[in-house]
Amino acid sequence: MKYDIISNSLFKKNRKKFMSQMKPKSIAVFNSNDIYPISADSTLPFEQHRDIFYLSGADQEETILVIFPEANTTKHREVLFVRETNEHIAIWEGEKLTKEKATEVSGIETIYWLSDFDKIFFDLMTEAETIYLNTNEHYRQAVETQTREARFIEKVKSGFPAHQVARSNPILQKIRGVKEPEEIELMQTACNITEKGFRRLLGFVKPGVWEYEIEAELLHEFIRNRSKGFAYSPIIASGANANVLHYLENNKQCKDGDLLLMDVAAEYANYSSDLTRTIPVNGTFTKRQKDVYNAVLRVKNEATKMLVPGTIWADYHKECGKIMTSELLGLGLLDKADVQNENAEWPAYKKYFMHGTSHHIGLNTHDYGELKTPMKANMVFTVEPGIYIPDEQMGVRLEDDVVIQEQGEPFNLMANIPIEADEIEQLMNSAN
Repeated sequence: MKYDIISNSLFKKNRKKFMSQMKPKSIAVFNSNDIYPISADSTLPFEQHRDIFYLSGADQEETILVIFPEANTTKHREVLFVRETNEHIAIWEGEKLTKEKATEVSGIETIYWLSDFDKIFFDLMTEAETIYLNTNEHYRQAVETQTREARFIEKVKSGFPAHQVARSNPILQKIRGVKEPEEIELMQTACNITEKGFRRLLGFVKPGVWEYEIEAELLHEFIRNRSKGFAYSPIIASGANANVLHYLENNKQCKDGDLLLMDVAAEYANYSSDLTRTIPVNGTFTKRQKDVYNAVLRVKNEATKMLVPGTIWADYHKECGKIMTSELLGLGLLDKADVQNENAEWPAYKKYFMHGTSHHIGLNTHDYGELKTPMKANMVFTVEPGIYIPDEQMGVRLEDDVVIQEQGEPFNLMANIPIEADEIEQLMNSAN
């Protein structure tokens, strides 16, 4: 892995939190992700399942974590199974976790080879009454491929039909949503790498450059700072492309007079950052562009102030809609009649701002975290309002990642990344 080793104290804390929520006489199992095939002998780059990483730090395929707080044998209360390495694997694939290294990474003393799993797991299940299965219940999930976790769940239900089944996901939603200081530090590192990439672009973007060239500049800067690369598929959208919310082609030429919307950010140690900035391709906003830009910035600033302990996510988005409505009236995009006659299910502002303002961020870009209960300190949210005007061939979105504090406004992990229109212009023009 490119990232510096993470202290296993983080993963010990995370396991302790999970155990505290488990039912009596229960066992929980977490599987790594598969390596997914493309065709022939090609595969996608491996991405670890974020739950097993969160609980163990193990960043390797064919890994299984077992948590059993009341196991009769003390050494089986936390067990990590890893793929047995050998000389052939070392030559063709490189270093894999040894038992000693697995303990160093995870803080788990009992490490077995994966080939021992079935026998040991059967023995542990004779002591357990309930098994926690790790289903994907994220509100945005849309899984069509059968995962390694899903295959394991089928196997358990078939092989142990008399056991009670519980869901690990509600516990993970609760504990993963509130970040530990070490996690916030890792996310800050991801944001700092993102900052370096963005500042690099301010001296690079000019009329005639291609969107994919910008993508290449970012990837260069991210990887040279120990990131794997983008935390999510990069959106580099010039001109009218900015009105496609998930524009991914990045294959158009940036033209004089256009705005360039970039929703791009680095990962670090599997933790995401999530940035959006909108800049003028030629280094100078027109008056209309700046008016729209500053309206979005005001919405972002006001929305940020509302991210405090006790806020309810759904209520927060309604308030953000009211702030956006006021700005759209000021820009002449809505009039009073539009607002008076609006559909409560799809308010008038949705014509120009059709997505949400904030989501949890962490090990996933759209991270786990409770949404129907009051916000808590150390939750990390994006703040990302936008105004999209297809008739004017323009879209503006601005986004930062912020940490909710016990008192006062949230802490902005991206406070050092330029966002004021005048600063953007100054930096772009001083670099040319």
